Amino acid sequence: MSYTRRDILKLAALVSLSPWLPACAPNDPNTPTIKPTTTSNSPVTSDSTPQVIVIGAGIAGLAAAAKLQANGYRVQIIEGRDRIGGRIWTSRTWNDMPVDLGASWIHGVTQNPLTDLADTARIERTPTDYENSLVYTMDGEELDDAAVEQLEEQLVTLLDAVAELVEDTDDMSLAAAMQQVLVEQAESIDQPRLNFSINSTIEHEYAADVEELSAQYWDNDGEVVGGDVIFLDGYDQILDQLTADLTIHTGQPVNAINYTAESITITTNTTTFEAEHVIITVPLGVLKQGRIQFTPPLDATKTDAITLLGSGLLNKTWLRFPTAFWPKEPEIINYIDEQKGRWAEFLNIYHYTDSPILLGFNAGSYARMLESRSDAEIIADGMQVLRTIYGQEIPDPEAWQITRWGADPYAFGSYSFLGVGATDALRDDLAQPIAGRLFFAGEATERTYPSTVHGAYLSGLRAADEVMQA
Repeated sequence: MSYTRRDILKLAALVSLSPWLPACAPNDPNTPTIKPTTTSNSPVTSDSTPQVIVIGAGIAGLAAAAKLQANGYRVQIIEGRDRIGGRIWTSRTWNDMPVDLGASWIHGVTQNPLTDLADTARIERTPTDYENSLVYTMDGEELDDAAVEQLEEQLVTLLDAVAELVEDTDDMSLAAAMQQVLVEQAESIDQPRLNFSINSTIEHEYAADVEELSAQYWDNDGEVVGGDVIFLDGYDQILDQLTADLTIHTGQPVNAINYTAESITITTNTTTFEAEHVIITVPLGVLKQGRIQFTPPLDATKTDAITLLGSGLLNKTWLRFPTAFWPKEPEIINYIDEQKGRWAEFLNIYHYTDSPILLGFNAGSYARMLESRSDAEIIADGMQVLRTIYGQEIPDPEAWQITRWGADPYAFGSYSFLGVGATDALRDDLAQPIAGRLFFAGEATERTYPSTVHGAYLSGLRAADEVMQA
């Protein structure tokens, strides 16, 4: 097991902000207004029957469709939402400030295909310096550099010991492995500080609690190279590079795929489509919920992969204030609470844009708990943390946008992880084509760069290649 990857590379700053996520609360005045995609919702006629149907207009589906169409294939995309992008979702509710409710970063800009897309379109990007961060305690005190370094060393030592332990044991949760290592040190450990390190470095990265993650395989994916960048004008600019001349049917959630006959039939809530080949790019969470009925049913290898791979949760809370009561530095504001995972990270948007905005992250079980609460309760909880740091006199936010990816019926989670009993080989099983007719793409099918936007993009290109070779 190796942890010299994107999360541990950022360990010196004790933060690992993730690439994916999230879905706004329904009936909320701050919920983004979605612009309908200029596409067709009409049934496919015999004259326009495509060779390939792509299910899902996230970046995996768009990449697959664009590549196939460029190679002369007749392609159409079916999308359940009334927008494109999937877990890339740029809200433009605030006229002066695009808000990414889903993906935020290109992780590892070197030799990253998204960098090439952004370069070609001359899209402006801003680097994130994870070392430009501060850590506050539940007493509102700022940790000094020595204390932060001690936290870093403590976690690295712990992960080294866990890696050695699991070499000779059956799989267990990462939490259980940590507990075994720490059993003789329990009295000397500052548990809230250790929990903060674990949550901000591991649980935010993988959108899952260490109680859920496999001790053997939790970080068994490829190392990214180069820094991370964000799109101040919105991640949806990347989508614009892929959608030219594509036919996309929005508002068409798929509920059945029948591949018994020579022509595959796809049934949505309102109509049916037919094609020779189908690429399925819906999120793992949707497959786990059984929202699509397959005829004949998927085989055991495929269903085992769907069952054993985990669908994690990382949610965002964008808070806009009348004025900034916090400094322009740092880029990251961290908080240590008695309860693990409680508002451990804020991205300082004010640092990048001069707008008085903070972006809070919550992951795993704490994110799931918050999803069941009202916007007012979520904001009150976050403000209690901010008032601990900056004082009771600070104002309430004047606007907000809150994501609930776990409740989103087109996602049921943020991105995938490897839980206890799972291995990265399951991603290959999920990606495996069926009879040269059904193909699968999406971040959960990407073994080297799962849980990332560029991983999803690469999976779409791979699925397109498989169709062309079928």
